[in-house]
Amino acid sequence: MPIRECRVAAVDGTHASGKTTLIHALTAHFRRRSVNVATMDEPARSSPFMEEIVIHGRGTFDLAAEVDVFAAHLQLQLRIARNHQLLIADKTIINVLAYARMLLDIAPGTLDATVLDAMEHFCRAWAPTYDVVFFTHDQYSQPSDAFRAKVAGMQDTAATALRTLYDQLGVPVIDVPVGLETEQRVAWIARRAADTGLVLAG
Repeated sequence: MPIRECRVAAVDGTHASGKTTLIHALTAHFRRRSVNVATMDEPARSSPFMEEIVIHGRGTFDLAAEVDVFAAHLQLQLRIARNHQLLIADKTIINVLAYARMLLDIAPGTLDATVLDAMEHFCRAWAPTYDVVFFTHDQYSQPSDAFRAKVAGMQDTAATALRTLYDQLGVPVIDVPVGLETEQRVAWIARRAADTGLVLAG
């Protein structure tokens, strides 16, 4: 379901799996081939809620922070896709839901539980806007990064939870082979993207 004729490819996976480096390298690859492509960075890094929690150490992850990132993700995807042929996104909204379910201790039957359930239903409905999702399984050492500090030891848990949620929602993903250098990852993904029928020529 292209958004105003823009195709959307997402790169997902656990934190510190090289997603951000990869999406920028992919964007550069396609720009060199005259594709009108844009990058969508991770919305959590510009969330005032997340900044308050992870940078200033005030409070902890809660539903308000997760809904803010969820909404920002949708807004960014729509706005960036307006005038581009291809959008390469750092994560999908399914990632936001997976981390919310993993990090929040929400009692069944509460309003918060109802909101999380609604987010899951929306993810299922929104999933077709992603033409292809590439899933990275590499895990790199994590530099000093306040945005990752609170989840630094949860890479395996997050990877399993996220991959399981994609399967539960019936969203097909393409697993990127582990152990590739960035240039090799770009070449591998570019070939698979072409196989899926993405518009990759200007």
